[in-house]
Amino acid sequence: MGKIRAVCISEKKGTAKKNIGKCMLIENHGLENDSHAGNWHRQVSLLSHEAVEAFRKRGASVADGAFGENLLVEGFDFKTYPVGTRFRCNDVILEITQIGKQCHSECEIFHQVGDCIMPREGVFARVLHGGTICVGDELLLMENKPKFRAGVITASDKGSRGEREDLSGPAICGMLEKDGYEIVRTSLLPDDEDALYEEIVRFCDEDGVDVLFTTGGTGFSPRDCMPEATLRAATKNAPGIAEAIRYYSLKITPRAMLSRAVSVIRNQTLIINLPGSTKAVKEGLECILPSLEHGIEIMRGDAGECGRER
Repeated sequence: MGKIRAVCISEKKGTAKKNIGKCMLIENHGLENDSHAGNWHRQVSLLSHEAVEAFRKRGASVADGAFGENLLVEGFDFKTYPVGTRFRCNDVILEITQIGKQCHSECEIFHQVGDCIMPREGVFARVLHGGTICVGDELLLMENKPKFRAGVITASDKGSRGEREDLSGPAICGMLEKDGYEIVRTSLLPDDEDALYEEIVRFCDEDGVDVLFTTGGTGFSPRDCMPEATLRAATKNAPGIAEAIRYYSLKITPRAMLSRAVSVIRNQTLIINLPGSTKAVKEGLECILPSLEHGIEIMRGDAGECGRER
C-alpha cells in the first residue's frame, strides 16, 4: 500500500508542476487542467517519494513536482512493476503504460545538480477510471490477473514452410496482451482443413482458452479453408462478431465483402476468424475488443445477459 504525498499539475507546457493537493483525474485523459494530459499513453506520471528523498539527501533542493511527476507516492518503487500493472486510489484506476523515459534535452534540475531521476525512476500510466485524488489518500496495488486466456492460430502454407514471416499472428498477440489477455499458445499451420480443425479442437478442449483467434485462410482461394475448419468445431454459431468486422472493414475497403470469416462458440471457447493481413487484423481487433469482454463473460456465466435488468 502507498500514500499520495503530492498531486501536481502544470497548466502550461514548459512550466514546472506544482503540488495543488487535490485534483480530478479524467478517464482516458489525465489530471484535469494538466498540460500533459490527453488521449495518449502518458496521461499520468508517477514517481516514488523515497527516490525523491534520496535525491534530496545528495544536497539537491527540489520541490514536489519538480521532476514533472503528477503523483508523488510513498511506498512503491514504481520502476519494478511491469507495464500493465494497475493501481487504485479511491475510484481512480491507473494502468502503467511506460517505465522511464528518454530525455531529449537536459532539464533544469540536471543543470543544477548534474542528474535527474525521472528518466529511470518515473513511470507513466493511463486513467482507466476517473475520480478525485488528494494528498494523504491511499494507493493500492490491484491484483493483476489477465482478463482472459487466448490462443492464436495462423493459417499459411508459405509461413508454415518458412518462406514468409508470420506478422499477423504476433500482431494479434501484441494487441491482446496490451488489452490484458494472457496468450496461452500460438500455432502456425498450412492451409489444411483437417489439421486446422484438429488444432482448433485442441486449443478449446485441451488448452481451455476463453477465446481463440485465427488469422488467414478466409478468402476465395482454393486453399482457403479456415471458415470450414472453424464451423466443423462449432457447437453454437455467433455470427454477429464476423458481421461487425466486415461492416467495419467495408468503411475502409469494398474488398471486405470478399471475406468468408466466421465467428462461433465451441462449448466455452469463442472462436473468431480474422484476415491474414496485419493491417486488417489490427482493424478487426480495434472493432471488436471493446465489446468482446462482456460477450466472453456471458458465455462463461460470469455476467448477466445484455439489456437484462439486474
